[in-house]
Amino acid sequence: MLEYFLYAAFALAAIVVVFLIVVAMQPTDFRITRSAVISAPLAEVFGQVNNFQRWEAWSPWAKLDPDMKLTIAGPPAGTGATYHWVGNSKAGEGRMTLLESRPNELIQIKLEFIKPFVATNTTEFSFKNEAGKTVVIWSMFGKNSFMLKAFGLMMNMDKMVGRDFEKGLASMKSVVEAKK
Repeated sequence: MLEYFLYAAFALAAIVVVFLIVVAMQPTDFRITRSAVISAPLAEVFGQVNNFQRWEAWSPWAKLDPDMKLTIAGPPAGTGATYHWVGNSKAGEGRMTLLESRPNELIQIKLEFIKPFVATNTTEFSFKNEAGKTVVIWSMFGKNSFMLKAFGLMMNMDKMVGRDFEKGLASMKSVVEAKK
């Protein structure tokens, strides 16, 4: 009986060690990117992202919690604007700070997740004119902690977050193109 217990304990320890090695070997850096072509001028599309007050119309996360508490502070648009949310378990809590705003070209945001997990990433939106339409590219990149590497073995973060980016870009396209 003791012999079987020792074999089981050894097997369990070996499985744990292999799992820890596999997790440790996962990439530390990640990048998730999606794009859309919107039939509108650069300035109109850029304005949807550069002003946090406009995010509620197209953000894929804005509708996760109808009672979400939002605090938008700093300048009304551009560098220095902040967006803090506190919501239910689906929405969580976090903060965005607009770090860089190059009109009709690039927006860079520091994205800080507070709940249900702690993480800090960078979000970028780049814009370019293509035959009178606007190509918008939405990216998020950063470093995976050990826990996020382990989570990534079970959930494909690119597909999960990428799906939200696709929904957000489709909503942004609808909002901007409806103004025509």
